[in-house]
Amino acid sequence: MVIEISSGKIILSPFEVQVRLNNHCQLFAMVEDIKFHPDALMMVADAGAVRWSLKLDDSDQLKSIKAELGIM
Repeated sequence: MVIEISSGKIILSPFEVQVRLNNHCQLFAMVEDIKFHPDALMMVADAGAVRWSLKLDDSDQLKSIKAELGIM
């Protein structure tokens, strides 16, 4: 599944999340390393030594991502 966001796009698979930003930066994380902060509309990847976060545009994107990844 591909979700368009204002700063690029999020590509979801059953095992991995890829974020491709408009500035040609790419972020990768395994699904089990993804957490969400719904009040701030943030998706956070934390794999120990590597950590990144992404501000989503709206709550519909957050809901779609969580549904696709099977995270409630």
